[in-house]
Amino acid sequence: MPNLTVWMSHGDSVSKLPADFVRIAHSDNTPYAAIANKAKRIYGVQFHPEVVNTQQGMDIINNFVYNIAGMPPTWNMKSFVTEAIDEIKSTVGNQKVLLALSGGVDSTTVAALLHKAIGKQLVCMFIDQGFMRKDEAKKIVELVNDNFKITLIHVDAADRFFKAIEGVSDPEQKRKLIGHEFISVFEEEAKKLKGEINFLAQGTLYPDVIESATSGVSKNAVKIKTHHNVGGLPEKMKFKVIEPLKRLFKDEVRLMGLELEVPERIVYRQPFPGPGLAIRIMGEVTRERVRVLQEADDIVMDEIKKAGLYRKVWQAFAVLLPIKTVGVMGDKRTYLHTIAVRVVTSQDAMTANWAHVPYEVLGEISTRIINEIPEINRVVYDITSKPPSTIEWE
Repeated sequence: MPNLTVWMSHGDSVSKLPADFVRIAHSDNTPYAAIANKAKRIYGVQFHPEVVNTQQGMDIINNFVYNIAGMPPTWNMKSFVTEAIDEIKSTVGNQKVLLALSGGVDSTTVAALLHKAIGKQLVCMFIDQGFMRKDEAKKIVELVNDNFKITLIHVDAADRFFKAIEGVSDPEQKRKLIGHEFISVFEEEAKKLKGEINFLAQGTLYPDVIESATSGVSKNAVKIKTHHNVGGLPEKMKFKVIEPLKRLFKDEVRLMGLELEVPERIVYRQPFPGPGLAIRIMGEVTRERVRVLQEADDIVMDEIKKAGLYRKVWQAFAVLLPIKTVGVMGDKRTYLHTIAVRVVTSQDAMTANWAHVPYEVLGEISTRIINEIPEINRVVYDITSKPPSTIEWE
């Protein structure tokens, strides 16, 4: 029997086989890595065949789906888009839909899908919560207006969001407060629009649903972190939520974007968290700390693009740490903040590896951050994969 390298991160294990089951795979530490009841065609694995780190993982899944379960390979993005459009039309009817548009690939793809399904019934709203990248709000408005014929409302709600999380350091609390504030703003702004709006659309993806451990994933799922557009939403709200992408991974969303003729420069934008820089600032979020991180993040992105790495990595960003360190700048002692740089490679965000960025690029990032941002005197590089870490620090 051939040996395969697999990803096995579970803490539990099978200690005794059920009746009529046999072992079909094992490892040094796991006596029952895979089991089978061939008569009933029931199979189970203790490892993760779905992740890229497992050798021949997709072969295992394909064999089960097509050869054992006998399912026909009828799914493709074109048919999925057609089904999604039909479902949206059936759900919405002639009512209006309000979309939380961020300018990223997820929400922009949802906008393109909804516009194709319901046309002028779609109203897009971009909420600037004050936690965006440097000059991001202006770029998003220009990007949407230049590429789509949709109604876009730009709301500057930064003051409200900063006040909502003032003094809050806990990351889960930050995410939930931001999620609640989003809905409050949407409900208030929706009242100003002509005609009643009953539906709120979001670009929620399957990894968001999994990490938030919402109902429908598994009764045994453990929450990793609350995503502002999943577990961060208030239980009582006016809108009915539409999430056309909630069963898709990022690579599949990009395929949908291309199918809907979303421009490639939007389709291949790197993921950016809904709560923005608020969860890349460890500890309390203030306007000054956001400004510092915006400058550092802008340098990271600029150097990654200059090096031709933007499309080769999954995400690249900076994190502002809640610690100060001693340094020497000129002839003086300094005691200033630290920036962590995070660059990862991935295919679906469920697992990720730290990127082996050339030393020259990392050196240039560090030099520029230190020289151009007077509040920083140290830069570190995160060399942790997912798992055990998540991609985002909070």
